[in-house]
Amino acid sequence: MEQHKIDRINELARKAKADGLTLEEEAEREGLRAEYRASIRAYLTAHLDNTYIVDEKGNKTKLKKKDPKEL
Repeated sequence: MEQHKIDRINELARKAKADGLTLEEEAEREGLRAEYRASIRAYLTAHLDNTYIVDEKGNKTKLKKKDPKEL
């Protein structure tokens, strides 16, 4: 996510605490927050896709995705 979008999220958060937001600003904030969460999820997923567990014998095992039913 671009830095200017993160700055805008922070600007809207400060304004919400101080004065409140208009309906348009609330909608913008929610859209930016959703985009931010999606970018964090994508980064974390990519990082975990390249993560391995090494056992005592030095064998590498790639992490496996859990079935959502198991959670």
